[in-house]
Amino acid sequence: MPDALILVLVVAASYLAARVAFEWLARRFVIVSGAEYLLLGILLGPQLSGILSRDTVESFAPIATLSLGWIGALIGARLVLPRLVRTPAVLYRVALVESLLTVAFVGALLAAALWLGFEVTRGEAIIAATALGAVAVASATAGVAVVARQLGRRSPVVRQLEVSTAANAVVAVVTSGILLTIVHRPPPMAVRPLTPTEWAVITIAIGVVGGALFHLFLGEEHKVDRLFVSLGGAIILVSGAATYLRLSPLLAAVCFGAVLVNTTRNRAEIVAALERVERPLYFALLVLAGAAWRPSVRDWSLVLLLFLLTRVAAKIGAARLAARWNGMLPTLGSDWGRGLLGQGGLALAVALTYLYQENVPLPNLVFTAAVASVLLTDVMSARLVRSLLHVDFVTPARDAEG
Repeated sequence: MPDALILVLVVAASYLAARVAFEWLARRFVIVSGAEYLLLGILLGPQLSGILSRDTVESFAPIATLSLGWIGALIGARLVLPRLVRTPAVLYRVALVESLLTVAFVGALLAAALWLGFEVTRGEAIIAATALGAVAVASATAGVAVVARQLGRRSPVVRQLEVSTAANAVVAVVTSGILLTIVHRPPPMAVRPLTPTEWAVITIAIGVVGGALFHLFLGEEHKVDRLFVSLGGAIILVSGAATYLRLSPLLAAVCFGAVLVNTTRNRAEIVAALERVERPLYFALLVLAGAAWRPSVRDWSLVLLLFLLTRVAAKIGAARLAARWNGMLPTLGSDWGRGLLGQGGLALAVALTYLYQENVPLPNLVFTAAVASVLLTDVMSARLVRSLLHVDFVTPARDAEG
């Protein structure tokens, strides 16, 4: 049986199983599904079983690019200006301070560790550490969503976590996108190499132009099926163009999604079309990311452990400082940052965009750190959020037993 067919069958069977198990696990045990697909990809990949060869994994790069673009478009689609304006400004201040402190702390500490522990230049250490900082700041939204559904209301902590996870996503995407413009290698025949600022403008322009063209031709379309097909084509165009230019498909797609939902009157249908295949593309990305993983050729164990510990300390410490500086510590509590420890697909997406770049320092180390962090934190993200609220969720089955 061809390797490609094996991968398709495995992903299809896994998704069908998840359709049955995902909601039940979330309700019964407050567990978020996802990490098992990453582990499945690692087991199927060339590093372990070898069922999927490296050539087969590379042949599925367009699917990975589509998944990256779809994740970015969903992040941008949640940046609806009227909704953002109604959110209290203090929530944004807390979220942004926490996000920036996390990137700065993780990036600075890892840059020093990489420079001292690896045979790399100072510039290479800063580049790899910045990528690790972008990975570290990303937080999973699924755990917060599961707890919010079970709680049935928006407590101040849950509301802050929702705003913070959104801010984390934007900061992670922007940080990684700017990093790729800085390390971008100019074409060999270029008359004048473009500056990082010009590459950043090009990245944003790809998304803005894509969103404007979509709105021009299909902005008033209300049929979800037609919107879904059109969105798929537009996201492929936007993310493919950014990938071809060695830029960030995530940042371009975020701009695309933000322009789209803020220039149309049928944003509900557009968001519904985007969410329609969010989960299968997310699971496919996890499987492909796991299959693409390969260990670093360097001794990465100590740096990996340092990254995991630094991220935990940075998230909790930065969240506490941000709440204290904005007078929100009595409302949120000193440990509300634990709700941001879970990581999901966005962390892998950021690491994957870095892995796909040419001539970047320590790409396998950055990707391995993201894989390890997701495997360790994704399953427990909802329970970490629940522990902050001091609520014992009682399932229907337990009600019946009582």
